Amino acid sequence: MKCGPERPNLSRMSELDAEICIVGGGLVGLSLAAALGSAGIDTLLLDARSVESGLQPEFDGRGSAIARGSVQILETLGIWQNCTRGAAPILDIRVSDGRPGEPPSPLFLHYGLEDLGKTEAPDRAAGPMGHIIENRFLRHALVQRIAALSSVRIEAPASVARHRVQSGHVALTLTDGRQLRAALAVAAEGRNSGLRAAAAIGHKTWSYRQVGVVTTLGHEEDHRGTAHECFLPDGPFAVLPLTDEEGSGRHRSSLVWTAREAQCERIMALDDTAFAAACRRRFGDSLGSFEQIGRRFAYPLRLLLADRFHAPRMAIIGETAHAIHPIAGQGLNLSLRDIAALAELIVDARRLGQDPGNPDLLARYTRWRRFDAVALCLVTDGLNRLFSNDIPPLRLARGLGLAAVHRAGPLKRFFMRQAMGITGALPRLTRGEAL
Repeated sequence: MKCGPERPNLSRMSELDAEICIVGGGLVGLSLAAALGSAGIDTLLLDARSVESGLQPEFDGRGSAIARGSVQILETLGIWQNCTRGAAPILDIRVSDGRPGEPPSPLFLHYGLEDLGKTEAPDRAAGPMGHIIENRFLRHALVQRIAALSSVRIEAPASVARHRVQSGHVALTLTDGRQLRAALAVAAEGRNSGLRAAAAIGHKTWSYRQVGVVTTLGHEEDHRGTAHECFLPDGPFAVLPLTDEEGSGRHRSSLVWTAREAQCERIMALDDTAFAAACRRRFGDSLGSFEQIGRRFAYPLRLLLADRFHAPRMAIIGETAHAIHPIAGQGLNLSLRDIAALAELIVDARRLGQDPGNPDLLARYTRWRRFDAVALCLVTDGLNRLFSNDIPPLRLARGLGLAAVHRAGPLKRFFMRQAMGITGALPRLTRGEAL
């Protein structure tokens, strides 16, 4: 005998009807579609842009840090196998405090695989702490995986004009007048989500008055899998390892230069030579001379945290639910844990013949995921406020703190495991287990 609310009967009235409708076709929406599709869930993905436009090089110039736990999600879903040529392993992380044009501080924090101990990393070949991958490679891998899943359909370009919660389903009306029904709608539209607003899900947000300037740098010396994050008075300056350029073998890294909003126009106006020289002045000489080899992008930085991650017949994921400062490179990892948790709840409900849009399931999703999001919002916001200044006593305290953690083995391992996404109440996918 079945327990709990039964799955609604959605006898198809429209060719767009689906059990789950995901609104938003970015990395987060695509990842959830792949997760649900891999479990045979009838899934429709709507996106305001065509699939082809999202695959163009000029669409997104960012790279993402993919922690070990997130790699396990993508591996289990059959996505990571198509990412490896564009994914550079993170073997070491070096965190320091400094000023432009000055020598690196002797007080720093270093994370290496050997710090994890024999049980988790018996040698450097056992697996990196994570990878840096250009978003374009990940997007291609996601689209390729979804194309192989018969239970996933993509309708793009398509936008939602309004939604109505009705008995047993949610009805969505598109801007072109077409209508569809689903047991559950999932908003993955990003920070300015129309569905989140229409569902009256409140949120807290504020601007950091900072901009993330992003590009790809070529350099003389091999980065050897080391991710550098230097805290400068205006914000973090991160140089993150990428794979060598195909064909030429040129060494490459992804740059995330956090600057004050007032500086952004000047930075973006620099010619490539002046920009590369400004980067070397801030970073130092350990990688030799820099060369800008990718287009420059600028992204305004702000925090967002939704009051809850669900509404009747709706769940919100990714930056629709939370947007954090990129200071620790955890934004996409946080979103992938949303996906793993929500997909697990939906799949388990379906196996029991239950309704994936029932209120108890959605409340469980919020309880499971919001604590993680709140914690990371607080940590990243606090780190940015602590390090984005040039107050001498704070500079000394920061340096001493980094050096203290560097020498404290158990504390260092704790921070590393947190950053790798392998602690806490982990969904099955994060543990490398199938849905």
